[in-house]
Amino acid sequence: MSATVPKQQEQEVTVEVDGHRLKISNLDKVLYPATGTTKGEVLHYYAQVAPVLLPHLADRAVTRIRWPNGTGEGSFFEKNLPPGAPDWLRYETVSSTGSRGGGDTISYPVVESLAALTYLANLASLELHVHQWTFGRNHQPKNPDRLVVDLDPGAPAGLHECAQVALLVRDKLADLGLASAPVTSGSKGLHLYAALPGRKNAEEVRDLAQQIAKELSGSHADLVLWQMTKAKRPGKVFLDWSQNTASKTTISPYSLRGTDAPYVAAPRTWAEVEEGAEKKDALRQLDLDAVMERVAADGDVFGRELGTAPKG
Repeated sequence: MSATVPKQQEQEVTVEVDGHRLKISNLDKVLYPATGTTKGEVLHYYAQVAPVLLPHLADRAVTRIRWPNGTGEGSFFEKNLPPGAPDWLRYETVSSTGSRGGGDTISYPVVESLAALTYLANLASLELHVHQWTFGRNHQPKNPDRLVVDLDPGAPAGLHECAQVALLVRDKLADLGLASAPVTSGSKGLHLYAALPGRKNAEEVRDLAQQIAKELSGSHADLVLWQMTKAKRPGKVFLDWSQNTASKTTISPYSLRGTDAPYVAAPRTWAEVEEGAEKKDALRQLDLDAVMERVAADGDVFGRELGTAPKG
């Protein structure tokens, strides 16, 4: 896999990535106003993390959120294949649920190479969102291979409280024989994933996540909330179990976020979360520079914690 993508060049250049020629434009355009981070730096980030990101996008439909003029201005969701997409970009077509589908079917891109990742990043697709299921050989969605719980803090609660609740969710999952992996979301909270054998359908996985949320809300009512009731949110952590619904997506681990600064949905170790549960400010959101350094030093932390990283 070639990862040679220039960080800054003239307005438009042609690069070769994985044997495909791509036109890359406006590399000096600022996409993150708070830090002056440019499109060229975004492309560089995705090139550097591609070896750890791509395995977690494999065979998944990718919904993008695009910021053509940077995160200081408007954004839009894009589910369908972009107009003018190259013919080598894989896509899969499924029935629309009617939620922002734009028609009876949706043709999702499937990102399986650095070339595909570069093509989408060049369109200012900063956020990459995926379902917890993958496509099978019959081009239809399979049962989910992951469960996800979104830990969303209500102010004044923050990552410290999320870390405390994450340990509770981890223990519940461990009781079910499921290993789990934490990801600071790059926004306010923390995401927790568990690998699944694929025997349950999306509704069953959603119900399992809801059951865990209800049980913890009952045993730790001062800290945990399972219902999306805004009046009850302050100081508590809402466990969003609904993202396991087949039609819903979650930001992919290692994806950038469309925030003022280039924060990342950053995989973390359980040791970091344990420290964050003990100390108020020990756990913070990470930006693209920090994540590139971590990937260079430690590889795919998410895959290892989840138990899906290749052996050896």
